[in-house]
Amino acid sequence: MDSFIIAALALCSLTAPTYGDKGTSKARSCSDIRQFYGGKGFSLDVVPQSEISGEHLRICPQGYTCCTSVMEDNLATLSRREIEGVLKDAGRSLQTSLAGQYKAFDGYFYELLNQSTINLQETFTATWGTLYFQNSQVFTDLYTDLRHYYRGLNINLEEVLNEFWSRLLERLFYQANKQYFIGEDYLECVSKQIETLRPFGETPRTMKMTVTRTFVAARSFVQGLVISGEVVRKVSQVPLSQDCMRAIMRMTYCPHCRGMASARPCTNYCSNVMKGCLANQADLNTEWRHLAETMMQVADRLDGPSGVDSVILSLPNRISEAMLTMMENIDTINSKLFQACGNLREGGTSSTGIDEIMKRGKVTVEDRVGTSSSKIDKLVSDVTIRLRDMQPYWVSLPNILCSDRVATGTGAEDKCWNGMSRARYLPEVMADGLASQINNPEVEIDITKPDMTIRQQIMQLKIMTHRLKNALNGQDVDFQDTSDDVSGSGSGMCADDMCSRGPRLVVPVTERPIIYQYPPENKKVHGSAMQNLPSITTYLLSLLILLLRR
Repeated sequence: MDSFIIAALALCSLTAPTYGDKGTSKARSCSDIRQFYGGKGFSLDVVPQSEISGEHLRICPQGYTCCTSVMEDNLATLSRREIEGVLKDAGRSLQTSLAGQYKAFDGYFYELLNQSTINLQETFTATWGTLYFQNSQVFTDLYTDLRHYYRGLNINLEEVLNEFWSRLLERLFYQANKQYFIGEDYLECVSKQIETLRPFGETPRTMKMTVTRTFVAARSFVQGLVISGEVVRKVSQVPLSQDCMRAIMRMTYCPHCRGMASARPCTNYCSNVMKGCLANQADLNTEWRHLAETMMQVADRLDGPSGVDSVILSLPNRISEAMLTMMENIDTINSKLFQACGNLREGGTSSTGIDEIMKRGKVTVEDRVGTSSSKIDKLVSDVTIRLRDMQPYWVSLPNILCSDRVATGTGAEDKCWNGMSRARYLPEVMADGLASQINNPEVEIDITKPDMTIRQQIMQLKIMTHRLKNALNGQDVDFQDTSDDVSGSGSGMCADDMCSRGPRLVVPVTERPIIYQYPPENKKVHGSAMQNLPSITTYLLSLLILLLRR
C-alpha cells in the first residue's frame, strides 16, 4: 500500500502544471522583454515583472508569457508598420531604377531632337539661305509635332508627316514661281497633287516609314517604363490583410512574448507567411514578365543602323535631298501643275531666289550621326539588364522579406521558431499566387475574392504589353494624352520624395476546414499528450485521499 501511495504522489508531481518553457516551478523574469519593449519606444507600465498566464493572448500561443493584451496589440501594430515599410522600400527601389532608365532614355531622345533641330538650322541657313529663312516655320512645326507625339499627345504621326510635305511643296512651288500671282486656292490645288507628282521622290515614303517606326517604338517604350513604375507604386501601397498581419506578428514578436527572443523564424515558415500575405501581388508575375520581355524587344529596335539616333540625326539631310530633287525637276513639275491647276498670270517678283541656289551646284547637308550610336548602345544595354533583373520581382518578394530574418546555420531547422515553439517546421511550402494558398497553414485567404486594385494593375500591364507589340509591328498606338504624366523627370515612377515633378485589403474568412500542423491560435497551447492532464491529476488526488482515509 505504501508503495502505491508513493507512486501516486510521484505521478501527481510529474503531471502538475509547470511555469515557463524550462519546466521550472518558478515564473521566469521578464527583464529581457522589458528592455526590448522599451527599446521600441513603448511604455514599460504594461510589462509584467515575471511571466503570467497567457489566456488573454489572441495572436501568440497561450502558454505562460511576458506579454499583456496591450503589448500584443502594440507589437502587432508595430510588425504591420515595419513589414509595410519594407514593402514600400522595395517598391521605391524598383521605382527609382525604372525612373533612372526613363530619365536616361528620355534625356537622350530629346538631346537627339535638339541636335537635329540645330543641325537643320545651321546647315539650311548656309545652303538654302533666304529660301529657308522665309519658310523656317514649316520645319519648326515639324519638330514641334514630333516632340508632342513622343511626349504622348493624341497626334497622328502619319498625318503630321503628310502635312509637312504638303506645306513644303506649297512653299517651294511659291518660291520657285514668284514671277506669278499665286493665290491660296491655287496653292491648295498644288498640295493635292503631291501623290500624283511625287515631287520629292521616294524620300517622303521612306522617311514616313522610318520616322513612324522609330517614334512609335520610342514613345511606347518610355510609356512602358512609366506604366511599370506606376504599377509598382500603386501595388506597394496596397495594405496587407488583417489575417496576414496576425501571421506577421506571430512570426516576428511572439517569440519575445514566449521568452525566446533569440529564436529566428524557420525558413519555410517565413516563406509560407509571406507567400500568403503577398499572394495577390504574386499574380502580377505573368503579365509583369510579358511586359518586360516585350519592352526588351522594343529596346532592340531602338538600336542598330536604323535606330533612333540615325533616324533623327539624318532628318536634315533627308529633307534637304528631297528639296533638291524638287528644285532639279521644277520645270517638269510646273508643267504638270499648270495642267492640273491651271495657268498662272505673270506679274510677281522677277527673281525667285531658286536660281542662285541651283547655280551653286548640288546642295549638300552633312549627315551628323557621328558617334552617338555608342551612347544608344549603352542605354539599350543598361535598360535590358534592368528589365531582365526586374522580371521575377513579384514572386521574389517573399524571399526578399525573409532573407534577413530567418534562422540559418547548423541546426537551424531544429532550433528555429515555427510559430508555436522552437522546433522544426513541418508543413510544405506553398506555391506562388492566390490560387495556391488554399491550404496555407499560416495565412487564411479567400481565394475567390482577389484584391481589385492589383487586378486593375494586371489589366494595365496587359494593355501596355499589347501597345508595345503593336509598336514592334510598326503600328501606331492609341495613347491618351499623357503629357502631364510623363513630362519632365518621369512623373509617376519615382519614389514619393525622389521626383522633381511631377485601399485597405480585407480578406474574408472562409468556412473551409484548415489543417494545422499545430493547434490553431486562440486555443490553450499544451502538448497533445498533455491536454487531459488536469482531469487525470484530479482523479489521482481523489484516489490518494480515499486511500489515506482507510
